Amino acid sequence: MQIHGFNKTTLLDYPQHLAATIFLGSCNMRCPFCHNSSLVLHPDSIPAIPTEEVLSYLAKRRGILEGVCITGGEPTVNPDLPDLIKEIKALGLKVKLDTNGSNPSLLKALVEDKLIDYVAMDIKNSRENYGLSVGIKEYNTNKINDSITYLLTSPIAYEFRTTIVKEHHTSEDIRSIGQWISGAKAYYLQSYKDSGEILSPGLSSHTKDTLLSFVKLLTPYVEKVELRGVD
Repeated sequence: MQIHGFNKTTLLDYPQHLAATIFLGSCNMRCPFCHNSSLVLHPDSIPAIPTEEVLSYLAKRRGILEGVCITGGEPTVNPDLPDLIKEIKALGLKVKLDTNGSNPSLLKALVEDKLIDYVAMDIKNSRENYGLSVGIKEYNTNKINDSITYLLTSPIAYEFRTTIVKEHHTSEDIRSIGQWISGAKAYYLQSYKDSGEILSPGLSSHTKDTLLSFVKLLTPYVEKVELRGVD
């Protein structure tokens, strides 16, 4: 398992839990607004952190840390992901998985094997414009749809979230997403910010007023809709 980043303490990545965050390399999407472009394009250029070192730290922090967030990149492209999670769970820690939803069979297996406790799934755009926001023309959204359908009916705690980009998301897209995830428990809109590691620089964010109008569009479809990381 190639771990390329490790945040030892966070109050932001795992809702209501003091957690650590593990960053895995590689991804099967090329989202223009991705803020971890080096993890996506050149994971081998980032020094790897030995898994044993990470697990040793987590073991020492038992009783203080409550959970671990596994993010990327896209974690589910790593075949060793279930083994890593098993070792974390053996320490008595909860596990949150960040995913783009492109591997519904693995997602389902992790949930049914009780290896994960929380899922944060990115919804990149409306089905009609998904290819634009994942950087892959004619992108087939069937597996994304399978993951959405599964989370909507599964017992695991979850959230959907979208990074909102002015050049990618219109009110029509937002309404379409709302209809797609209708019945969801929680959906967070995150305003695009240029981190300096963006895959395709030159994008911009909507105004806060526009983002608030998107929240209103979504409220008929989703139980809780909130802005995240917006001043």
